[in-house]
Amino acid sequence: MIDVEVVQLLVSPAHRLAGRPSEGPAPGPDDERVTRAEVRARLGLVGDRYFAQAAHRDASVTMMSVENLPTDIAPAVGLRETRRNVLLRGVDVDALVGATVSLDCGEGRVRFSLNRPARPCA
Repeated sequence: MIDVEVVQLLVSPAHRLAGRPSEGPAPGPDDERVTRAEVRARLGLVGDRYFAQAAHRDASVTMMSVENLPTDIAPAVGLRETRRNVLLRGVDVDALVGATVSLDCGEGRVRFSLNRPARPCA
């Protein structure tokens, strides 16, 4: 078992990227970054914009690790800027593509299939 830290969680009810990538995300609600998220099998995160969306079933929860942030992204950047749901520290998420992993935050394990890399949005 690997000791992994969940750094941030993001559950965003709205898609905030429109227009040119250089403009960045539009302002969103202050409650996007959460301390707790409810996960439903094959549906995603309750309250997220991609929850139960058929087109996103294989990527209904997106993860990335602090260690794998692209070099042009500052380490202080959070999930609002990368548009991923879970930011971890202590594991190379990209190296686990194709595997099934579980996270346990104290209330039982939640299993995730890591289907493909989740690169940050431009």
